[in-house]
Amino acid sequence: MDTQTFEGIVKFAIEREEEAIKAYGSMIEISKTPGLKELLAELQNEERNHKKLLQELTEEKAESLKVEDVMDLKISDYLVEEPPSEEMNFQDLLILAAKKEQKAVDLYSSLVEKAKEEEIRKLFEFLVMQEKSHKLKLEKEYETRVLEWD
Repeated sequence: MDTQTFEGIVKFAIEREEEAIKAYGSMIEISKTPGLKELLAELQNEERNHKKLLQELTEEKAESLKVEDVMDLKISDYLVEEPPSEEMNFQDLLILAAKKEQKAVDLYSSLVEKAKEEEIRKLFEFLVMQEKSHKLKLEKEYETRVLEWD
């Protein structure tokens, strides 16, 4: 794993996106609920778009990356993740996916800390932001569709 060069980082990130695409594909296969399949397909497509963005990223384009802070609702931080299964429901899926995104945030955040060069740090910070935005979307779905407010 080369996380010291621009090309190595992009390759590493693309591999993580490919893993996410496969993971969502596996969940689509075992899900029995049409609504779940639709959400999983949407999440899988977001990962494909993220992979495409990374594949088209050059060092010149990376210089203009905007790194903005992304809100963290922290909803999934306090929920228990269940392994994917045919019996998973919408709530289980949202928790599983949000936890997966948090693991990616944690990975890239740890690499930000280890980065020696500013442009490498900025690239990892961009990847953190991307993963945080995925988690935020999932947590908003959870808040809207699962949590009941009086």
